[in-house]
Amino acid sequence: MSDYDRIAQAIEFIGGRADRQPTLDEIAAHVRLSPFHFQRLFCRWAGVTPKRYLQVLTVERAKRLLAESRPLLDVADAVGLSSGSRLYDHFVHLEAATPGEFKTAGEGMTIEFGVHESPFGPIFIAVTPKGICSLEFVEGGAAGDARVRLARKWPKALVRENPALTGATADAVFSGNISPDRPLSLHVSGTNFQVSVWKALLQIPSSQVTSYAEVAKAVHHPRAARAVGCAIGDNPVAFLIPCHRVIRQSGDLAGYQWGIIRKQAIHAWEAARQDAE
Repeated sequence: MSDYDRIAQAIEFIGGRADRQPTLDEIAAHVRLSPFHFQRLFCRWAGVTPKRYLQVLTVERAKRLLAESRPLLDVADAVGLSSGSRLYDHFVHLEAATPGEFKTAGEGMTIEFGVHESPFGPIFIAVTPKGICSLEFVEGGAAGDARVRLARKWPKALVRENPALTGATADAVFSGNISPDRPLSLHVSGTNFQVSVWKALLQIPSSQVTSYAEVAKAVHHPRAARAVGCAIGDNPVAFLIPCHRVIRQSGDLAGYQWGIIRKQAIHAWEAARQDAE
């Protein structure tokens, strides 16, 4: 069992009992570890104690973050949502596939992929010469499904496995070793509306959240919160396009295509790193 598998079990246990504040001994017993070893494992993984994580998990914290968040529309206008300028926080440059690339279905393009470990379980990551075109959390045989989806999206591209190449990219994604001098590029395919939503998500700072309604305002479709939700669900690049930072106005973390436990884990992980700065 991987570290993340044990952490996921603990997160699920904590989440189901957050109202009564389970003790360290209770959580450790649930994952069949001594309190000492569990605390050490949890801190190594998240950089935060299980007690601090429990505070991060609360709906009250999410509501406070929503109340304090800067309207995305302000940030989008300042940065230039439709421009190629630096996007907020992660220094990620998103480039949409050109009409020509879409029309030719990737003909003449090489896409290389690999499966790697991450703090949140195995990931499937694929890159084109222009950047990351796919990043999915995968379990079991799901990596094969991810490859099939990639081939369907780019049916005329040459798709080949190259973990030596994609490994360095995967390390950069989760190490935080990105900056204006070393940005990460994303090469995504979507409708104009989807791309505008994905760019809006890149404006949300790490360890912060926003609502579906705020994203809808940011893309100048204030009544399209439902359509925004669909676009978020179609996000092709997990974690870097941070759909995990969008929650319901009630403070509920709501659904996540890679599982609510993983969404909770990412929130705790980001909060721990924010506290350490």
